[in-house]
Amino acid sequence: MEIDFASGDRPTVLVTNDDGIDAPGLRSLVRVLVSSDRFHVLVCAPDSENSAVSHSITWRHAISAKRVEINGATAFAVSGTPADCTSLGISKALFPSIPDLVLSGINMGSNCGYHIVYSGTVAGAREAFFNGVPAVSISYDWIGGKSNVDDFTLAAEACLPIISAVTAEIRRGTYPQNAFLNIDVPTNVANHKGYRLTKQGKSIFKMGWKKVGSHDRGGKILSTMAMETTTTTPSEIPAPDKGNDGFLQFKREVKGSQVEAGETDFNSLKEGY
Repeated sequence: MEIDFASGDRPTVLVTNDDGIDAPGLRSLVRVLVSSDRFHVLVCAPDSENSAVSHSITWRHAISAKRVEINGATAFAVSGTPADCTSLGISKALFPSIPDLVLSGINMGSNCGYHIVYSGTVAGAREAFFNGVPAVSISYDWIGGKSNVDDFTLAAEACLPIISAVTAEIRRGTYPQNAFLNIDVPTNVANHKGYRLTKQGKSIFKMGWKKVGSHDRGGKILSTMAMETTTTTPSEIPAPDKGNDGFLQFKREVKGSQVEAGETDFNSLKEGY
């Protein structure tokens, strides 16, 4: 189904993630957005998993974007990082207009505290924020053996009122300009008790390493063994050219701007947002 960009009744939402365009979290989020019939939905997401790549970008190489069929959305799989995908998606090089809101997720795993420094999911939202586009990152606290794929749909449905409220505030001009939201959905989302706005926590991963092999030149091969969490106090979409298998290619151009951002927007918290 093609999206009618001529209609201005519904806000346009761009969805990205770091788990890849085929990840169940993204697909569930898009499905809930489309079925709500409240949004024009665009997707610009990595063509493979890019977890924990932080805010890395592709600099000296072109990236490709290939059209992907997702019911109710206009979608592209991109050979880049989450930050690349957001940057491309809001640039008007791929889509004809800048989206009203960028959603990054739903990530398979929690992203809170200092974890957000490593998170490609959070970076997808942060990249939009850096460029003046409202953004929300969404993560589900997946626990192996307890969670299942259907929980992503429940998480998306739980976030839908927040997404709708954010887009309404964007339209009214009352959404904070100096912040983006990072939503962490609890494991037992079916029994969640509501919503709470809080400050960033201070939990952090500590990596454990183990030797898993060696080679004949005396080097060692190391691999992460475990992660221990600790807490400290302190117009039209361009048609693909024939003969290129449906890929579009883009290369980054430098444009200067100044950005100031803290990790917690205390002004908005004080104002009661």
